[in-house]
Amino acid sequence: MAGKYSIGVDFGTESGRAVLVSLKSGKEIADHVTPYRHGVIDDKLPESGVKLGYEWALQHPSDYIEVLVEAIPQVIKQSGVDPNDIIGLGIDFTACTMLPIDEHGVPLCFHSELKDNPHSWVKLWKHHAAQDEANKLNDIAEKMGEAFLPRYGGKISSEWMIAKIWQILNEAPDIYEKTNQFVEATDWVISKLTNNLVRNSCTAGYKAIWHKRDGYPSKEFFQSLDARLENLVETKLRGDVLPLGTKAGELTPEMAKLTGLHAGIAIAVGNVDAHAAVPAMGVVEPGKLVMAMGTSICHMLLGNEEKQVEGMCGVVEDGIIPGFYGYEAGQSAVGDIFAWFVNQAVPEYVKEAAEEEGVNIHHYLEKKAADYKPGETGLLALDWWNGNRSVLVDTDLSGLIVGMTLQTRPEELYRALLESTAFGTRKIVDAFESNGIEVNELYACGGLPHKNKLLMQIYADVTNRTIKIADSYHTPALGAAMFGAVAAGESRGGYDTILDATKNMARVKDEVIQPIPEHVAIYEKIYQEYSMLHDYFGRGENDVMKRLRDIRTATRN
Repeated sequence: MAGKYSIGVDFGTESGRAVLVSLKSGKEIADHVTPYRHGVIDDKLPESGVKLGYEWALQHPSDYIEVLVEAIPQVIKQSGVDPNDIIGLGIDFTACTMLPIDEHGVPLCFHSELKDNPHSWVKLWKHHAAQDEANKLNDIAEKMGEAFLPRYGGKISSEWMIAKIWQILNEAPDIYEKTNQFVEATDWVISKLTNNLVRNSCTAGYKAIWHKRDGYPSKEFFQSLDARLENLVETKLRGDVLPLGTKAGELTPEMAKLTGLHAGIAIAVGNVDAHAAVPAMGVVEPGKLVMAMGTSICHMLLGNEEKQVEGMCGVVEDGIIPGFYGYEAGQSAVGDIFAWFVNQAVPEYVKEAAEEEGVNIHHYLEKKAADYKPGETGLLALDWWNGNRSVLVDTDLSGLIVGMTLQTRPEELYRALLESTAFGTRKIVDAFESNGIEVNELYACGGLPHKNKLLMQIYADVTNRTIKIADSYHTPALGAAMFGAVAAGESRGGYDTILDATKNMARVKDEVIQPIPEHVAIYEKIYQEYSMLHDYFGRGENDVMKRLRDIRTATRN
């Protein structure tokens, strides 16, 4: 196996990252980040300037291709590796990130006559404008006693495929009619690499209500949503659903020329970023909760049986690791909350102090916030700046900070926001545990664990669990590369199963973050207060957040 490599490409919210990985050790030989030229489109469309509504989040599909043709040649050049020794490629994506395509696989936003309609574009995972459709879907599914609903914690999210499709049908029926297929962006990119459009079982299972044994919901259910959706599965969601690690196809000569790779190398079916991170951290057994921590958090957990958990994003057989039920939960804003505070709420003197010390504002605030003991700020926040994904599944909720006085300082607010996200994770851990699914220790990957030590100590203290940190800075990309090696197979220098790949390629740091007992005791008291606020504002006793949102919308329209 000496000298064989694979490439993983991680498509995030703001950029794409390619990583070249040794199949012998899992060592990352080279990486390159390509920011999306158009970023997150949440105000107006490119070129035409058509304004978008509230809670919209779109992207430009050409940005994804640009990542492939810029980042892959760069990692080959940096590494000096012979392209002949690169045997496979895998990708992962934020999800549900979906788009409508025509019969030739071309995104509808590439059609000149359709590009001014926002519904022809890629809807990013954090597009929340389909909440009305999600609410109606959940009501109807509950009344019909649909068996799928408990698998998703009792609610289907506005972030997912069916709600977004229904929004398109309601608001742009012409786009719906012109759509040949609705696909996940990860599957679309794989189709561009291979000329073969297939659906992966991960996004189909977690984001499109597909089940390994039962398939999609029935025609009767879709007809009950809207008569025009009756044949959705057979028409616009058609296509083979393949397990993770499956070879989707081989790299086309056209894409080989653009990327610098050799035509014919194995391309794995698409994957989700957080899910790909699990085997990359060596987690192949139950009881270990993997947190992919960035702008948001996805919480991944393996189990031996299918159980119902309030607010989980789904339980999918073979959805993460073959042979296990994969559970997913999540928080829809974490790093985004800290970034909001730094970008929108930090006074000028803090910026100047950080500049004088030669550090960024996050690092400065982390250092200042670390001087406080748990509970010393007297503050408590709810982490709903972008709604709540788990366990309430409600994007209409908003942020809250309690306890501010005229003496409250920026670093105290910053610490309260860090703590709020830890409390949100604790709520998820408690939901799993109360339903008989053990969470014995936490594993963290993504940008935040490497950047913010205070944050990770707070998570250990709030959850009263040890935390292990990924040794890789690019864990999802590493996982994608591992699946690329599995797609190639042992006969071509790769691996036959993801378990085999994990034995050689997965890595975590030696350092383990331990909870501090005296901190645990204090945070337990504060968490009880968090839980009361969580239920008061989140479970219908006081819907002030939703009423304020309604007033805002009415005033601005």
